[in-house]
Amino acid sequence: MASKIIDSYRSNADVSKGDADCKKKSVQLLEELGLPKGLFPLEDIAEFGYNSSAGFIWFIQKKKREHTFKKIKQVVSYADQVTAFVEKGKLKKITGVKTKELLLWLTVVEVYVDDASKEKVTFKTGTGLSESFDMSAFELLE
Repeated sequence: MASKIIDSYRSNADVSKGDADCKKKSVQLLEELGLPKGLFPLEDIAEFGYNSSAGFIWFIQKKKREHTFKKIKQVVSYADQVTAFVEKGKLKKITGVKTKELLLWLTVVEVYVDDASKEKVTFKTGTGLSESFDMSAFELLE
């Protein structure tokens, strides 16, 4: 399903290919949006696209990836295709990202930085639960 959504936003989008270029462009965009640069610790990214007029981004990686954010001991799963609508300080209508809570995988649907507290990033799941963490937990690892 994500492929159809991506295709509908592909025209007029800035599309990058190859892992190094995709990482560079996505980190630049996250920084411009005021979001932590390490939110997407993806590997083997084949494509990153950004349709600025629609505020839509996507990642296509070669395979699904799980990552543990060590500072907060949080496991996050990234599907081979991840999409989101973006605006200053926020990712919304996210697809392809899940977080593990106890024994359950919960879909992450929104990530935002509250204007009042720029040191915290909040993750909202499809169940309505949300949790905030220090921005430093999502620093970009070299």
